[in-house]
Amino acid sequence: MGYLLHIDTSGDSGLVAISRDCVVVSSRRNTDNRNHAAAINLHVEEILQEAGITMQQLDAIAVCGGPGSYTGLRIGLATAKGLCYVLDKPLMMHNRLRLAILGAYYEYLDKYDFYATVMQAREKEYYFATYNNKNEIVIEPQHATEDQLIALRSMLNGKTLLAADINEEINNIFSSPENLILPEIAINVEVWARYSNERYHCNEFVNLQYAEPFYLKSVYTHKPKINS
Repeated sequence: MGYLLHIDTSGDSGLVAISRDCVVVSSRRNTDNRNHAAAINLHVEEILQEAGITMQQLDAIAVCGGPGSYTGLRIGLATAKGLCYVLDKPLMMHNRLRLAILGAYYEYLDKYDFYATVMQAREKEYYFATYNNKNEIVIEPQHATEDQLIALRSMLNGKTLLAADINEEINNIFSSPENLILPEIAINVEVWARYSNERYHCNEFVNLQYAEPFYLKSVYTHKPKINS
């Protein structure tokens, strides 16, 4: 197994990392989400030097496709696709909601029936997805209002481990003696490296031409003023 490049600019903290055989050999984080575009190529160059390899030695590129920041997602995917085209390497796209719960899944496995992630989109609006203890999708990643989230919660008849942006509403909806709520939805790069390695060996690649970010909600834009 060779080297995988990971790129995530979906949130406030950007990440690039290189792994080999599930082990992270070099990584960089950028904590200024306004600076993802300027920092990403520099950080990729730095981690390649630290790993002692060239871009041509990469075997594939994994990108976090969202949900998250509209601009951030476009920066990350555009960078990943550009490198794949130039280097003729395959691309893997991973959902942030799955990546956020993977660490707990690997730790607990069949101790819970469901593994779910809730991430705040806007006030009283959320991104939500659920997986079973075989890491199969139970509830597709989606954008949900608070009322819709309550309805989705009622579909989970079993012990649930939840990674979530904790607030009073989330606690009220998911709190239960048999459930565990983890107040952490950050992507663990070591866990991502393990998952990417698994997906690489399963040949789970996306078509570069049609790859688009997982926005999951409508993008708000400002309509230009029309001069009368």
